[in-house]
Amino acid sequence: MLKWFQAVMPKEDAFFGLFANHAEVMVKGADAMVALFQPGADIEDCCRKITEFEHQADDITRETLHLVRRTFITPFDRSAITGLISSMDDAIDEMRQTAKAITRFEVTAFEPQMLEIAKLAAAASRLVAEAVPLLRKVGKNGGQLHTITEKIVHLEGEADDIHEDGLKTLYLRQGKADPMAFIVGREIYSHLERVLDRYEDVANEIDGIVIDHA
Repeated sequence: MLKWFQAVMPKEDAFFGLFANHAEVMVKGADAMVALFQPGADIEDCCRKITEFEHQADDITRETLHLVRRTFITPFDRSAITGLISSMDDAIDEMRQTAKAITRFEVTAFEPQMLEIAKLAAAASRLVAEAVPLLRKVGKNGGQLHTITEKIVHLEGEADDIHEDGLKTLYLRQGKADPMAFIVGREIYSHLERVLDRYEDVANEIDGIVIDHA
């Protein structure tokens, strides 16, 4: 009887719009981060934009969590909805943490590997933006969603390799000559790596939805 009742009750479709809106803001944040690491970038302006996009993402996340509490019938388990939007929000939060570290230490020059990782983050953000509309018909789109999440996981692996190479290069150049520069660079690398880690979390959340509902 409960399953029949849930089947005939209308589900709240606003969640899909919120996922899409958040993904769009993530793309903008990631693009601003790519611009930040480009030679000759307006660092202050790029950091300001990333912060603004992170605030927008926070607003969407709060709206989603409020909607979960207000909605009787949700398209997925409540924990799946909160897990997905929270992991998406964590990704753009790490972008902001990257910008904050750069602002805090007044960094004006960056390693080329930092730009490479930022570009991987932008690619991952676009994959998330491609995936979230497919969740409307997760049963039909399960295979396509799995392909997208595999690509995100692969990008995270690439970022790990670049992170290791970048740290090694940074240490060889700055480790002894300028220890503070190495410490600051390592912190920036750490936040960049965590952006991709959070995108892998998003991929895992999407895979969980596919497993439960496809």
